[in-house]
Amino acid sequence: MIVCHCNLITEKDIEEAIIQLLEADPWHLIVPAKVYHWLQKRGRCCGCFPNVVETIIRVTEHYHLRSEANGADVVSHLDRVRGLRAEFGSRRHEGRNTSHRAA
Repeated sequence: MIVCHCNLITEKDIEEAIIQLLEADPWHLIVPAKVYHWLQKRGRCCGCFPNVVETIIRVTEHYHLRSEANGADVVSHLDRVRGLRAEFGSRRHEGRNTSHRAA
């Protein structure tokens, strides 16, 4: 499935990049910009970043659950991120009110 239409990046490409980044360092923070840099691409419209974040969380959780790490040490980040999205999603976009118009 194509996740980024601007760069024609598939979900499989993103998953492979995340796994390679995790194999290099299993505990570093992976963000969409790091994945795109690994793929030698750049975010253009960045509309795909929320889906990339979901993929990063899912793949990272599965990676750590399969690793030799203690299951109690692995935190379910997906639920926390979804909770934060619900909490902060009701805010106005970037703190602007609805009457604001970009020039």
